Amino acid sequence: MSFKEIDVSTWTRREYFEHYLNRITCTYSITLNLDLTILLKELKKRNFKLYPAMIYLLSAVVNQHEEFRTAFNNQGNVGIFDLVHPSYTIFQKDSETFTNIWTEYTPSFSEFYKAYLLDVQNYENIKSFLAKPNMPSNCFTISSIPWVSFTGFNLNLPKVTDYLLPIFTTGKYFEQDGKIWLPIAIQAHHAVCDGFHTARLINELQEMMNILFQNT
Repeated sequence: MSFKEIDVSTWTRREYFEHYLNRITCTYSITLNLDLTILLKELKKRNFKLYPAMIYLLSAVVNQHEEFRTAFNNQGNVGIFDLVHPSYTIFQKDSETFTNIWTEYTPSFSEFYKAYLLDVQNYENIKSFLAKPNMPSNCFTISSIPWVSFTGFNLNLPKVTDYLLPIFTTGKYFEQDGKIWLPIAIQAHHAVCDGFHTARLINELQEMMNILFQNT
């Protein structure tokens, strides 16, 4: 992992960063439905699970863009991680709580999927908030609420100046107009990314979902 510090004084985003970080601290969320029809069909054909597939796809698209890898380091300096890994939640049925697990991102879907299964096998039964130890600082957050198809979702972060990385939450998929739809909420910090950047990420994510198994 490397972290490249940003010289804010010469940063093209300086005015926006300082405005939305210090003057009018601002995060925003976007909730929408992704077309899951093609991906779900291909996953079922291969007996693959949806959750790790979405974790992989979100990791892949986030790692394509610097604005979604921008964060503060331990010294309080803003910069860009060269790579970020997903931290995701696993539901604990007996206690009705959850545990957090992280898996190292790799561009290979098959390798990531195997690593995910191994991490879940090793850590899903650990009854604690953070199950897998030594989570690196270059992790972003993914969670799932597979029991409900929501139309809006917003996280309230009291210290929004401390967290710049995106947060993703998926819901229960549903059928409508002959297609399968997956609700997803994206929480972003306006200091580092605008609506344009989030819209681009969404469009690229949808394209990745449609072509994940195109050459296999």
